[in-house]
Amino acid sequence: MYEQDSQPSFTKSDFVRKFFFCFPPLSSPMAFRETSDSAQTIGSDRTLDLESGTIHELDKSAPGMWQFPTIPDICCIYRVPYSMRQLDPESYIPQFVIIGPLHHSLKSQALKCLGDITNTKSIGYLNMEEHKKIYLEKFSQRVGGKKAIDGFRRIIEEDEEMIRASYSESTTWIPSQEFVDMILHDSVFILEFILRISEQGTTKRGDPLIDQHTLSITVRNDLLLLENQLPYFILEKLFDPVVPILRPNETFRELVIDDLFGFDTKVGNNSKFRHFTDLNRCVYVETLPEHGKGSFPEMEYVHNADKLDRGGIKFKAVEEDLLLDVRFVNGCLKIPCLYIHADTEKILRNVMALEQCHYPDEVHVSNYFVFLASLIDTDKDVDLFVEKGIIKNWIGQHRLVADVVNRLSLGVTIEDSYYSNIVNKVNAYYSSPVNSSLAILKRVYFGNMWTGTATVAATLLLLMTLIQTVASVIQAMQ
Repeated sequence: MYEQDSQPSFTKSDFVRKFFFCFPPLSSPMAFRETSDSAQTIGSDRTLDLESGTIHELDKSAPGMWQFPTIPDICCIYRVPYSMRQLDPESYIPQFVIIGPLHHSLKSQALKCLGDITNTKSIGYLNMEEHKKIYLEKFSQRVGGKKAIDGFRRIIEEDEEMIRASYSESTTWIPSQEFVDMILHDSVFILEFILRISEQGTTKRGDPLIDQHTLSITVRNDLLLLENQLPYFILEKLFDPVVPILRPNETFRELVIDDLFGFDTKVGNNSKFRHFTDLNRCVYVETLPEHGKGSFPEMEYVHNADKLDRGGIKFKAVEEDLLLDVRFVNGCLKIPCLYIHADTEKILRNVMALEQCHYPDEVHVSNYFVFLASLIDTDKDVDLFVEKGIIKNWIGQHRLVADVVNRLSLGVTIEDSYYSNIVNKVNAYYSSPVNSSLAILKRVYFGNMWTGTATVAATLLLLMTLIQTVASVIQAMQ
């Protein structure tokens, strides 16, 4: 018999340590900090007792903790899931302006960096907080002073509970007065910013957000981030009565859609959205027939574009931006133009994160980029799409485009796909022996002008030789 090696004793404490520390961090990672031999702290409001395996509540709440239970009809603003965040964390963090409670704690962190000019992001946050105060003062002058601002404050106080319920994370760590002030400053900042960019002329105004186009674009992009949102209902409630006074014949909705984001022809009058990220999703999804409603099977494997092209499938660009509507007609795959620029990946990632959290059965934008990633695998695929006008590459090398598209397909959960029927049609066409033979014939004998000319000339020569032979035979038989 073999002598069994002696094993160290395995206590309950060891089990708890192994069990709890085997999990990756959640969407808002919080490091475990040791406090004693038998306890660990999780964040700042909970402790884990390693002996009993229980979690004890502390008196103070902290950022990043779930709100439980949520109210499904109201909750619409989420922390991005870890599976997506880990691929590119910076895509979900505001670069310049912090809106709402999910990144509110970054303001106090930024204060610690005051005077450190090397920490440009924190300095940017602090500048924007001061700018919000300036905008609040300027806006109060537009609407009649302190009395109007106090009216806004009362509206926010009345709806504070519903505003808090719009977030998937608990906001109880922000005191009521601070929360109301935050919503007030952020809301007024958004409208004043819209008014200023719509009033922008050729003369500089002394406002860096307006005078410096780069900063203006950065603010717009920050306002599209999922974690950087205010619920649209409170903006609408605050400003719907005010905007027609400031801008006759215009509504707050029109200012947001037309002046802030330039979505004027891409969103229907009856479209409903819960915040700006949701508005951006509407722009894409509403281009689908019946907005993509229906049940669809799981998407099958499809070959990359270069291989499909060599197999006889043609590609054609649909010359309109922000479309998801792909069609396959008579062997031609019609795909909308996709503009790839520096901010494309960030903006799309946030739309897809919203889908994963709020529209798990209608992840049409996510499905589209999984489909597109199947077609784009190599530089040759990008070359083909650029040649056909399907991709407008504004970021440089074609390899970078392939990387962007393929990264967008990672970290998302896909089950049924709107594009599954299209893929099935493409695969059936590609697998047809007749279509395959015609494609080979065209590629080999009519691949370019020279081979095509040579093929025609050879065919004519062969035909003339055949005619001459037949004529000779007939003459000999007479």
